[in-house]
Amino acid sequence: MSLARVAHIRIVPKLCRTVATTSTQLPSSRYLQQADGKHRPDPATHETPQNLTKEQTEMLHAAIRVDQAGEVAANWIYKGQLAVLGRDPTCGPLIEEMWEQEKKHLAVMNRLQTQHDVRPTLLTDVAKVAGFGLGAVTALMGKEAAMACTEAVETVIGEHYDDQLRDLKPMEGMHASIPLLQDVIREFRDDELEHLDTAVEHHSQRAPHHALLTTIVEGGCQIAIQLCKRI
Repeated sequence: MSLARVAHIRIVPKLCRTVATTSTQLPSSRYLQQADGKHRPDPATHETPQNLTKEQTEMLHAAIRVDQAGEVAANWIYKGQLAVLGRDPTCGPLIEEMWEQEKKHLAVMNRLQTQHDVRPTLLTDVAKVAGFGLGAVTALMGKEAAMACTEAVETVIGEHYDDQLRDLKPMEGMHASIPLLQDVIREFRDDELEHLDTAVEHHSQRAPHHALLTTIVEGGCQIAIQLCKRI
């Protein structure tokens, strides 16, 4: 991946993130709050649209299925990296911090999956094994290679989230859950691209065979996205 491409991807998310963090409450927190039992459940977090076309419903389900599977894989990538680099005084805490964020992402995606009655991918176990393997192998190649893995994964995910936001735009006035989903995707996109920034700042591009490594990882991520949409 060229430096120009990384720079292009990184500039816009930082601007978006400035806007997102000025609010008092992140969109995802609405899925993590405990119900007090005194108020009617929020339709935006507890109901799914009933007025979508078949094609729109399939698109919505595919988006949530892929995103949930992606968060499963991300958690296992960091788990694999931490198994190798957990005692490294620099990389260990860094990986653990990013993993904590992915745990939150997964919890929210699990709730979205339940809310919209989305069938999970049949490839969940594959995502776990592949994710752990990718994380562990790149960590064994060195700290820079582990960061290059993060750079490649988050590049694909950032672009993927942007694609989803474009796909969801025609549906945003059809139910209260859709604008919230869009906001959650924007929040998570910015988190993932912050991870990309972190990886580049920690010398991901010094990894041996950086261009080849990131091309392979990016290609694998893109194939996984397409498979999880369908399976």
